[in-house]
Amino acid sequence: MLGIGASMPHHSDTVGGAESNGQRLSRLRMRLRWTQQRLATEAGYSLAAIKAYEQGRRSLDQPSAILAMCRALDCHPTEITGGPIIPHQNDHASQAAMAGVAAVRRALMRHGRPTRPTEQELAEVGVPELRARTARANQHRSAASFTRSGQALPALLRDLQVAAETCAGDDRRAVYDLLSSAYECAMMYLYKLGHVSDATLATERVVWAAQETENPLRILASRWSEAGEFLAIGEHDEAGAIIEDALSSLGKIQAPGPEAVSLTGAFELKAALNAARAADAKRADRHWHRAVKVADQLGADRNDWQMHFGPTNTAIWGVSLPVELGAGRAAVDRAQRVKLPEGYSSERASHHHIDVGRAHFYNGQRDKALEAFLTAERLAPQATRMHAGVRETVGTMIRTQKWGQLAELGIRLGVV
Repeated sequence: MLGIGASMPHHSDTVGGAESNGQRLSRLRMRLRWTQQRLATEAGYSLAAIKAYEQGRRSLDQPSAILAMCRALDCHPTEITGGPIIPHQNDHASQAAMAGVAAVRRALMRHGRPTRPTEQELAEVGVPELRARTARANQHRSAASFTRSGQALPALLRDLQVAAETCAGDDRRAVYDLLSSAYECAMMYLYKLGHVSDATLATERVVWAAQETENPLRILASRWSEAGEFLAIGEHDEAGAIIEDALSSLGKIQAPGPEAVSLTGAFELKAALNAARAADAKRADRHWHRAVKVADQLGADRNDWQMHFGPTNTAIWGVSLPVELGAGRAAVDRAQRVKLPEGYSSERASHHHIDVGRAHFYNGQRDKALEAFLTAERLAPQATRMHAGVRETVGTMIRTQKWGQLAELGIRLGVV
């Protein structure tokens, strides 16, 4: 029997057969035979909040709230968010993007194994050509073109693995630098498509390949991704330890060049996000202001290791952090001061507009939220439609308004 205070999901909570985060939360709770009051107590939320989440009256999209539920229920965040996401049957581009997942996974599994290359593969291990192909893969990543990423990555990873096995000296170190970058590309491709476990595997490969470069800054850059893995599952102490060690190492560099300065700022932003996910607003703000100072010192946007650190990205994070904390007004206020340069990364720009949309939603400004989500979709259709926060928020909005552009967006997201 379910205890007093437990409730089954209402049929009306399901939008067109799509399941909400709150419904998945309810199912996880009932799996443990917990009452809603028990979950509220264990997660540190009110009973009213738990009921609102489960009944779909409140959007369960904030990572800090999701992680609190996961800690209480001892589950992985994707058990609440529902990844990997299955694209809508009419979203042919997203379905095409998914087609590369299995091949990318196989390439990741072959890391460190004997490659046994053919003569043709040996002829294609030239470092300049591999560098150009890796750059193109990162361009696909920056443009949030998941279909092209899925098409390019398997062969690129294979050729880089062959080169890493057959090259020596400086060429070998250069190839491992490219391999680490390609693994990062694979990590983001898999993460954005909701294949979180495979993305974690890719992150491990990023770190291992970086070690072989013997470049201290490249190795530290790989730890940025590693910290993100712990942060994503709410292991804030582990993430914090990695970040602190990196900042300590960077702080010991005498007369640091732009790459080291940029990396320092990126780690300050990661520290701010870690604090925000832990619901520590003051610490998050402190690290963000440190990043602002580093960006001012740098003076211009850079893209070392695909981190896009500089004044623009720091301003974008200034919006993301209050969104993480549910502070919609602060996020909207900061968003008014964000100026995206022409030609800026479509992936980063779309994510910014997603955050702006979520901030408007928290403020009860649903028309403005929809406008921001549609802007994000125009910039990066696949990334927006696969974004768990967008899907959850739009699904919540549709429960009270089922017509017009909102309903059309919901159909493209697959939540209607």
